Amino acid sequence: MAIEAWFMEDSREDQRLPHHRSPKESVSLDHLAELGVLYWQLNPNDYENDEELSKIRESRGYNYMDLLDLCPEKVENYEEKLKNFYTEHIHGDEEIRYCLGGSGYFDVRDKGDCWIRIWIRAGDLIVLPAGIYHRFTLDTHNYIKLMRLFVGEPVWTPFNRPQEDHPARKEYIKSLTEKPGVPLEAH
Repeated sequence: MAIEAWFMEDSREDQRLPHHRSPKESVSLDHLAELGVLYWQLNPNDYENDEELSKIRESRGYNYMDLLDLCPEKVENYEEKLKNFYTEHIHGDEEIRYCLGGSGYFDVRDKGDCWIRIWIRAGDLIVLPAGIYHRFTLDTHNYIKLMRLFVGEPVWTPFNRPQEDHPARKEYIKSLTEKPGVPLEAH
């Protein structure tokens, strides 16, 4: 099953709800790729021996990995952490997450500054480019197990919006304007 994505409605209701527009406006993998968002569907039940995951890690230089269980029972100050993850921000590096269990949402801004909600579930590996405005929340199941991948030592520094002068943001905007129709290298 491929990842699902859609344009979000403007709502102040619980961030863990789907927030579909009415009618629902789906977003294709090609549209996500144009924004620099990459996606692979892998086997989460055998991630330790997954040759495709090994190839992705090697080709993209992801040499650091850890696992995170995100749920009220395992995370101290859970609600506060979830609120922080949901604050719109960028990173200076790619954000790479592989869902091994549970589910959640990554929201990214499109070229017109609209929110796109990406629902990740077990088997979904997603790469958000450095400089893209995004945020994360769990869905109503309140559980996700993630593999976090990095190039080199992990850096979790979020830079909250606005960050138009941040070098990663400038490079991201440049990539959008110089490469219309980015070739699809994932999925």
